Amino acid sequence: MWQLYVFSFLAGLFAANGTPHFIKGVVGQKHQTPFGKPSSAVVNVCWGWINLVVAAVFLYFGNVLAHEYRAFALFAVGSLLMSLFSAMAWSKHPEYNQ
Repeated sequence: MWQLYVFSFLAGLFAANGTPHFIKGVVGQKHQTPFGKPSSAVVNVCWGWINLVVAAVFLYFGNVLAHEYRAFALFAVGSLLMSLFSAMAWSKHPEYNQ
C-alpha cells in the first residue's frame, strides 16, 4: 500500500514539473532547466517528456487501479505542491516579471 501513496504523490510532482517544460519547448521558447540557463526549446521538450514518462512509470508501478480515488488524491496533492513551488520560484524571477 505504501507504493500507492509514494508513487502517486511522486507522479504528481513529476507531471506538474514536466508540463511547463514540455509546453515551452513545443512552442519554441527557451526556459530554464537543470542543464543551463536558459535551455533551448529542444532541451525543454526532452526534459518535459522525461518528467512525464517518469510520472507514468510511477503510476504504473504504484498499482493505482486498485485504489483509484486515493491515487488521484495523492497525485493531485503532489501536482499542487509542485505547482505552488514553481509559482513562488518563478514569481521572483526578474525575466518573467517585467
